[in-house]
Amino acid sequence: MKNQSIKQVVAIGVGAALFVVIGMISIPTPVPNTSIQLQYAVQALLSIIFGPIIGLLVGLIGHAIKDSIAGYGLWWTWIIASGLFGLVVGLFRKYIRVTQGVFGLKDIVFFNLIQIVANALVWGVLAPLGDVVIYQEAAEKVFAQGIVAGIANGVSVAIAGTLLLIAYAGTQTRAESLKKDKI
Repeated sequence: MKNQSIKQVVAIGVGAALFVVIGMISIPTPVPNTSIQLQYAVQALLSIIFGPIIGLLVGLIGHAIKDSIAGYGLWWTWIIASGLFGLVVGLFRKYIRVTQGVFGLKDIVFFNLIQIVANALVWGVLAPLGDVVIYQEAAEKVFAQGIVAGIANGVSVAIAGTLLLIAYAGTQTRAESLKKDKI
């Protein structure tokens, strides 16, 4: 149990650090203050491996630090949305078999359905709605930003997240590959 909690703390720290570093790579979109972000692929990987709480904390901590370093202040609605993305993806980890060394077509399809729904929910609904309610932002502006962010994140996680999960599954020993010898 102690080793598991140490692994979880390390996963949160490394995941948040990767979130910050990878989050500094920002590919602009035509929508102002909205860019293609690659860190959500790593967050999705960690959410699937370690579960929803780790995914939540990686997003919350990583996004808050990234915003602080970037210098434009903490945008809490989007920080919370990042955390919720990791939480939602992590809730479905038991249905995706990467820790058992399997990430086949069924797993890939299920993972991508989950991450697309999570992206649509947090970026297309929750973050913009929070911006309207909390920050009194113009609805058409923040919903445009949220929809573009959700699509961009969904595509980047579909590509990079799927590749990361395939690679990770390849490092795991398949449960059925080890058989007891009959004596």
